[in-house]
Amino acid sequence: MRKYTCGFDAAIGAMGGKWKGLFLFWLGEEECLRFGELRRTVAGISERMLTLHLRELEASGLVHREVHEQVPPKVEYSLTDFGRSLVTALTPLGEWGGEHLEHLESLP
Repeated sequence: MRKYTCGFDAAIGAMGGKWKGLFLFWLGEEECLRFGELRRTVAGISERMLTLHLRELEASGLVHREVHEQVPPKVEYSLTDFGRSLVTALTPLGEWGGEHLEHLESLP
């Protein structure tokens, strides 16, 4: 069990990693997304890394995974209430990034 130094440390720990914040953002925009849809939202991610991050988000209680028994199998991902609460907290950070995108992209 990890001990956090503060609330910010705990929040970053919950969504840490290069891609998790983006998955949370896109899941916050849609009610649910399939694996392939999530993969298309993030250019450059491998199938293995996507699977790993989604499992970690599911284990932390941020994301719900639903398997529909059909051929081919259909798997959908959605935010839990816990996950939605994190996305709500991250929304101002995303807005800040959008407001300063041009400046941030110009940095070396």
